[in-house]
Formats: sequence, structure tokens, C-alpha cells
Amino acid sequence: MTELNVRKFNVQDMTCGHCVGRITEAINALDPQAKVETSVPDRKVSIQSGMGVEKLVAAMLDAGYSPVLA
Repeated sequence: MTELNVRKFNVQDMTCGHCVGRITEAINALDPQAKVETSVPDRKVSIQSGMGVEKLVAAMLDAGYSPVLA
């Protein structure tokens, strides 16, 4: 069983619900079991997943966003 870790990111270019949808879709394409929580006003994303941080960052970069590990 893969260990689930919670990774938190600041995503300054996440500004609306559409952004949230794109980020969530990108993460769920990588890991369908991932739990993604977002705060648009704070521009924060929290991801519970068994995937490594590098893969999570790459998925968000590919979706057009610039995550920074919080």
C-alpha cells in the first residue's frame, strides 16, 4: 500500500474556480485517488496523494500553473 502524504503548495497564478478545476483535473489524472483541497483567496493547494512531490509539481506545471512547495 502506498503511503499517503499531504503536500501543500502556494500557487500565485490560481485566481478562480476555472484554475481550481484545471489543477484538480491534472492531479486526478496523475492519481485518481488524490484528495485536492484549494483556497483561491489564499492561493493555496493541499494534495493528499501517494505520488512524489516532483510528479505533483510537474502535473501542475503542465496544466499551466506555477506551484511552490509551502
